Amino acid sequence: MSNQELRQKVQARAQKWLEGPYDDATKNAIRHMMDHDEEGLIEAFYKDLEFGTGGLRGIMGPGTNRMNIYTVGMATQGYANYLKKEFESMASIGVAIAHDSRNNSRLFAETAAGIFSGNGFKVYLFENMRPTPELSFAIRYYGCQGGIVITASHNPKEYNGFKAYWDDGAQVISPHDTNIIKEVNHISDIGQIQFDGPQSNIQVLGDEFDQIYTDRIKELSMSADLIQQHHDMKIVYTPLHGTGVKLVPLVLRKFGFSNVYSIPEQDIPDGNFPTVVSPNPEESAALEMALNKASELSADLVMATDPDADRVGIAVKNMQDHYMILNGNQTAALLVFYLLTKWKEKGKLKGKEYICKTIVTTELLSDIADRYGVEHFDVLTGFKYIADLMRQNEGRKTYIVGGEESYGYLAGEFVRDKDAIMSCALIAETAAWAKSEGKTLYEKLVDIYMEFGFYKETLVNLVRKGKTGSEEIEKIMQDLRNKPPKSLNEIQVNKIHDYLSGKTLITKTGSQENIQLPRSNVLQFILNDGSKISVRPSGTEPKIKFYFSVKEPLPSKDDLKKTESRLNEKTNRLIQEIGANE
Repeated sequence: MSNQELRQKVQARAQKWLEGPYDDATKNAIRHMMDHDEEGLIEAFYKDLEFGTGGLRGIMGPGTNRMNIYTVGMATQGYANYLKKEFESMASIGVAIAHDSRNNSRLFAETAAGIFSGNGFKVYLFENMRPTPELSFAIRYYGCQGGIVITASHNPKEYNGFKAYWDDGAQVISPHDTNIIKEVNHISDIGQIQFDGPQSNIQVLGDEFDQIYTDRIKELSMSADLIQQHHDMKIVYTPLHGTGVKLVPLVLRKFGFSNVYSIPEQDIPDGNFPTVVSPNPEESAALEMALNKASELSADLVMATDPDADRVGIAVKNMQDHYMILNGNQTAALLVFYLLTKWKEKGKLKGKEYICKTIVTTELLSDIADRYGVEHFDVLTGFKYIADLMRQNEGRKTYIVGGEESYGYLAGEFVRDKDAIMSCALIAETAAWAKSEGKTLYEKLVDIYMEFGFYKETLVNLVRKGKTGSEEIEKIMQDLRNKPPKSLNEIQVNKIHDYLSGKTLITKTGSQENIQLPRSNVLQFILNDGSKISVRPSGTEPKIKFYFSVKEPLPSKDDLKKTESRLNEKTNRLIQEIGANE
């Protein structure tokens, strides 16, 4: 399409909105772009905002390629139409709706509630912002057939999103995801949307439901006695302007912790996230204010949750009494080790228990599970696949805990998405357990390394924007498939897992094995020394991700520094050889 043709297409699409039944504020914004911002107009109208397998995510504003009440409305109506087909025999269909602190999140949530109501659904709408995991719990608690949460997780402030959930409280997966997309694509005009349903169909959820949810989390506690001994342990917590502000302190108090410090500036719900560049607990800059507070107090633990409170990042003191931020693999290892230890101590391991992790998460979790005789499973990247495994095993096996390297964890079976509210409480309890032994969480992590080996994980993101970037990412994956390395860092590649073909190649014999997971564009190279390199394009951002995992025995704490140095050197060589460096 030529530039002139593109301009004509965009002008026609924008004119349709000016002539249609859209609100005056939207029309005025479109006129402004037509007169003063041609580039903005093109970005807003050159295509439709796509409803993907996880729902919608995009920049807010007027236009077909933007998050607004009309694109949200079309997504909601399409989803409602699919629910009516799937549950046509039911007298009443129920949905739950939650939203985060982002700009327009309340507006979008209320818009969706009105549409579901207009379709005759029973709607459970939270009175104001709530964490994503509480939405998952509400779907299960009220026996809903679906639900949505309005959030863009840790994306920049300009973004918002719409995530769809199924009747088990998990994000939708195949075949429902693709079938919902088809129904959404059938909505071609806002006249097909049943806006403004009766308020009588909408039940508002407030503090009383928070109590039900946090009481269930309290049941997960394994060490009330240790918490009582160390109830005054100093904890610094920040919600990064998001939904954890109320429930994380509430559940910490329910567990018995009495010394929780906040960052007042970051306790203010604000979709502009004024105190951080990015509200992402994976990034050290987001924890800067909390770390400063921790240093003043000599706190035992620092925790930060993202805007929709499904992920948590933590910082603890290292051997030199300096705060260090743990990565998602390290936190997951501490949680799994703690919970399996306590389950064994309490005689709860009966032989049917299991844990779960994603394929790019540390193998240390599998080693810990083996040590306790607990079954472990690998699933594709994304917590919805952990939830799907839980659904498959429901009533047959007992799920203990699961996690992914991207700072998401879940214990218990009453929620079906990663849950930073319960994770904060259980991480604090793990810290109290370590303190009862005269150790910090980091020292406990070193103990784990001494028992199972020092695992060192590194994530490298190569950002490649635009059409040429997408083509470059595709070429990287093709080259690795067509000409895979035979060795890396002078260590032979033993296995190559290709999740797109569904085959594992045993390089020594040339034989192949089937991978019992859905197809996904992921490659993994397993080296003879146990090193693992995973490569996959991001599903939500213009980047390709390289995950590196290396390990060595750790004979003693005195060997920590030099062992880590060797592992860093090994990782750097692997990064160079596989081409993950800029």
